Amino acid sequence: MPVSYSNYLKLDELLDLQRPLSHEHDEVLFIIIHQVYELWFKEILHEADHLQNLLERNDSVAALHTFKRILTVLKIMVAQIDILETMTPLDFLSFRERLEAGSGFQSVQFREFEFLLGLKRHGALEHHGGDVQVRGRLESRYNARSLWDSFVHYLSANGYKVPARALERDLTKPLEPSEEIQEILIDIYRNDPTIANICERLVDLDEGLQEWRYRHVKMVERTIGTKLGTGGSAGAEYLKNTLFQPVFPDLWAIRSRL
Repeated sequence: MPVSYSNYLKLDELLDLQRPLSHEHDEVLFIIIHQVYELWFKEILHEADHLQNLLERNDSVAALHTFKRILTVLKIMVAQIDILETMTPLDFLSFRERLEAGSGFQSVQFREFEFLLGLKRHGALEHHGGDVQVRGRLESRYNARSLWDSFVHYLSANGYKVPARALERDLTKPLEPSEEIQEILIDIYRNDPTIANICERLVDLDEGLQEWRYRHVKMVERTIGTKLGTGGSAGAEYLKNTLFQPVFPDLWAIRSRL
């Protein structure tokens, strides 16, 4: 069979994946939005893995191009919340009980993205312990270098005296601020515009994730208020605890010192 638009994109299979559990009009929108989010998560993971390889190969030009793509996808993800917010609380409540224990909290790819960025909590693995394959994927991310770790090795490859404890740290631990790394970053901002540009793209990524979290919280609040989330999560109250927590603390700490 010759390649066509339809069979190349597997459109028959793709368009058969939206299967509502009710006859409520808005459930189709709800399903499509979340399926599209999972596709964007897949693309971001694909690009972020590539970005780590580029940083570790010391390819600044290609890394900046990849940063631009990731940041553009992240903007689209934030904008999609506008579409979801066209659904009123009553629209959502009309089919919400059909979701049973299903919750966005269970998104494996989003958890992978957090781990890749360095937001590692061992407790997060326990939420996905029932599926051996999924648990394996998450443990692989959990034990691997984060994007920040790849960036620190990139700094070392460019001649900066990165302390050994930063290069050889326990990869399963959350990132902690480092005065020594901050001194290097200040020097970079003052004297090395190419790497400073890489730093700013990391800040853009950090800020973009924080923006997505904020918009997500407000969307949940306007849809279900203070009710528990599906799957028994604390809903908006849980999500609020994730706000304003920088992924790359050193890049924020230096702002007042430049």
